[in-house]
Amino acid sequence: MKKQPTRRNTELFLLILALGVTALAEFLVSSTAGASRNDQAWLPHVAVLGVFGLGVNISLRIWAKYADPYILPLLVTLNGIGLAMIHRLDLAGPPELATAAQSQLLYSGVGMASAVLVLWVIRDHRVLRKFTYLWLAISVVLLLLPMIPGLGYADYGARIWIRIGSFSIQPGEFAKVTLAIFFASYLASKRDLILLAGRKIGPLQLPRFRDMAPMLIAWCIAMGIMVLQTDLGSALMFFGLFMIMIYVATGRISWILIGGGLVALGGIFAYIFMGHVRARFDIWLDAFNPDLYYRNPGGSYQVVQGLFGMAHGGLGGTGLGAGSPERIPVAKSDMIYAALGEELGLVGLFAIVMLFFLFVSRGIRAGLGARDGFGKLLATGLAFATAFQFFIVTGGVLRLIPLTGLTTPFMSAGGSSLLANWVLAALLLLISHNARRPSTGGLLSSDDDSLLASKLSAPKKPSALDAREDSREDASSTAGGVTSA
Repeated sequence: MKKQPTRRNTELFLLILALGVTALAEFLVSSTAGASRNDQAWLPHVAVLGVFGLGVNISLRIWAKYADPYILPLLVTLNGIGLAMIHRLDLAGPPELATAAQSQLLYSGVGMASAVLVLWVIRDHRVLRKFTYLWLAISVVLLLLPMIPGLGYADYGARIWIRIGSFSIQPGEFAKVTLAIFFASYLASKRDLILLAGRKIGPLQLPRFRDMAPMLIAWCIAMGIMVLQTDLGSALMFFGLFMIMIYVATGRISWILIGGGLVALGGIFAYIFMGHVRARFDIWLDAFNPDLYYRNPGGSYQVVQGLFGMAHGGLGGTGLGAGSPERIPVAKSDMIYAALGEELGLVGLFAIVMLFFLFVSRGIRAGLGARDGFGKLLATGLAFATAFQFFIVTGGVLRLIPLTGLTTPFMSAGGSSLLANWVLAALLLLISHNARRPSTGGLLSSDDDSLLASKLSAPKKPSALDAREDSREDASSTAGGVTSA
């Protein structure tokens, strides 16, 4: 039998190319924006990313050698480009405040180390399925933490942060992962009941309430907390995650239609009764209105500056270090996509979109190849969560939808986002490993969902009671034959 290739050397080669892209971006930043300061920070930045990226590659060789070889290089490229832009924005400000790039580098290393920890501890993603309701409890706790007085605090109008010592953490980023695990585990267990049991109303097959109650409760808690925290971007992302996973589990387009209707109703309700939501819609619909532009706080200045910056960049961009992205408010986190658009142009933005598209497609491919229903749902949910978050961010920057305040995965400044997304990536790598590894022919390599079927279809071993019943039947048939004779 031909041996299945692990393709770890392919991954290493692509990782070197990713580091080359990062090195080029960092060098351009240091030689243009940092020329007056004799900036040489690009060397340690590339070195640290290279060391931790190589560490993940080695870990995959040990614990997940059949994992997808493209996921790690894609994410290192995105992480490196984001780090280079944050470094460039640091150089545009006072030297004493230029700390964001160093923090981002630290968080990048911690995030990759966390990915290694996940690979080492979990080994097989199917063990996560055993703790369905524990993941729900963890998700609720994470979402409630910012509401605790003295622990949580508001920033830019959203109460989504907690402070532990000198560190600020956004628990909702981790809830994205834990909720995906809960949804995948619950749907994998209840899929048949949701599909078959219940009542049919017209073309819609509605499941029994008791089958959907835990998921609906989890969704309502997430939505309620997000609305109370005025973090509508996360609320929209969690709702999208919920709808995509239930659609993948059932294959029924009716769930998407119901979800679209709920989004429309929720948007109308929020616009009427929530002032901050109404302000976001006003900015989206009429950003260039002078009254909105100069309104402080809550004006359209941030959105308009981002649009002007991207217009200045044009097709090819001004070049890294040659633009003025520092004029865009919160350019290092919420608006980093606009900052990249100014200096990389439309071509650069399209390249970033393609990198995310490739990552999401590899995640979906891992889900399609998974041998268990839980793995299929989890991989698809995690991949779509990343895609949905990226769409919400870029859509807000480009005025396709209202700006929400979410961060661009792997690129924006923020430790919580980087850490959570690298954990998400590690789970996708584990699922892809289990999907691609050669089958040994035993039960451990077979589909979890088919184990029960295989046991039911296997020949039943006769018990002692069955043997006695068979002997009685033989004796009675013999006696009947003698009598008839």
